[in-house]
Amino acid sequence: MAYTEEQLTALESALAKGEKRVTFGDKTVEYRTVEELKEAIALVERSLHDQAVGTGLWPRAPRQIRINTRKGF
Repeated sequence: MAYTEEQLTALESALAKGEKRVTFGDKTVEYRTVEELKEAIALVERSLHDQAVGTGLWPRAPRQIRINTRKGF
């Protein structure tokens, strides 16, 4: 599912206020615990990061190239 920055902002705002109910447009979600809300925030952040990497807006992890040399005869 594609998440938006507005959804992430709404989740973080609810967490900051101590609420467990979040409204996205016309939908309302009520989380049972704060831990569930934190897990939802982490899921949305991962999804947004993956979307950014997929579109090229965020670079992937740099590759490492290791070269071993020896002076030999």
